[in-house]
Amino acid sequence: MTTSISDVTTQATISAIVAAHRDHRGSLLPILHAIQTELGHVPEDAVPLLAKELNLSRADVHGVVTFYHDFRREPAGRTTVRICRAEACQALGAEALVSCARDRAGVSPGETRADGSVTVEQVFCLGNCALGPSVEVNGEVLGRMGVDRLRSLLDEAVVS
Repeated sequence: MTTSISDVTTQATISAIVAAHRDHRGSLLPILHAIQTELGHVPEDAVPLLAKELNLSRADVHGVVTFYHDFRREPAGRTTVRICRAEACQALGAEALVSCARDRAGVSPGETRADGSVTVEQVFCLGNCALGPSVEVNGEVLGRMGVDRLRSLLDEAVVS
């Protein structure tokens, strides 16, 4: 379920964030980060509002939201699993982890289970190359991730 800025609380939140950052140079990225922190994602409906408030085109705002992979356009699941796909992790078995996520949680990178329990994302470096393959679960980086360990984490996330 996407949040719409027609929701008065959501609109007020976005307006307050814009007001707090409006006078700063290059304010779009900090505003988008603040919106995602507050709402858990950047609602599609926020694009025209931000464009108007910041005197930008809708295409400019949409382009920034879609260019940076950290911005979500839909709410994430209760558990977020980010699988590193950088070269070091790929060489050590990241593809098997992606397959495990597809098989066990039923989602591919960039998707959230319909029940909202798990979101799987891919990233291209978690900065943990020496301990690859690595994943990040709800902000905690875990190295030397194997399929069995990931399967257990996914099972736990789906049950909770």
